[in-house]
Amino acid sequence: MILSSLFFYLFSAVAIGAAVMVVGSRNPVHSVLFLILAFFNAAGLFVLLGAEFLAMILVVVYVGAVAVLFLFVVMMLDVDFTELREGFLDYLPIGGMIGVILLVELLAVLAGWVFAPEVAATLPEPTPAIETTSNTAAIGAVLYTRYIYFFQVAGLILLVAMIGAIVLTLRHKANVKRQSIADQVARTPATAIEVRDVESGQGI
Repeated sequence: MILSSLFFYLFSAVAIGAAVMVVGSRNPVHSVLFLILAFFNAAGLFVLLGAEFLAMILVVVYVGAVAVLFLFVVMMLDVDFTELREGFLDYLPIGGMIGVILLVELLAVLAGWVFAPEVAATLPEPTPAIETTSNTAAIGAVLYTRYIYFFQVAGLILLVAMIGAIVLTLRHKANVKRQSIADQVARTPATAIEVRDVESGQGI
């Protein structure tokens, strides 16, 4: 019990510190690296809770795909850090307002747990119960039945994000010839072949 508590506080402290550095780091590449660290510690917390499937999904999907994609996009965009720092103070009022709102919401949740502990008893039980089946089967049964529409919407959001990353990083250089499939398909013998009548003795 003491060992699990120590691991919980360790993972939680590192995850919170990494999350703060994600927002506070001036270099976007460093922010992505701290984001990977936060994902790993969140996966450790899932393991302590007995949700090993969620821990593996967090590591494989988010660390192995999404965070690496963010890293490549940040490096390919060639962000001008000086220009970003110039307009940082303009977003400070909005960021402060959002931070105050989140703080009030967190305090309200904590106050509810302290002053009204009976609220926890009204929370719905997971279906199917974890005791009767494996962790993976329980998540799949709930995800693909009750929350199937939310799952599809999340997939569409990720698709839009992927298309946006491709559009932002796709750059056309002026002196580089590119293949045009439409022009190749639309070619005819009249436009593809040019026949010249060269007289004898006047060729190249």
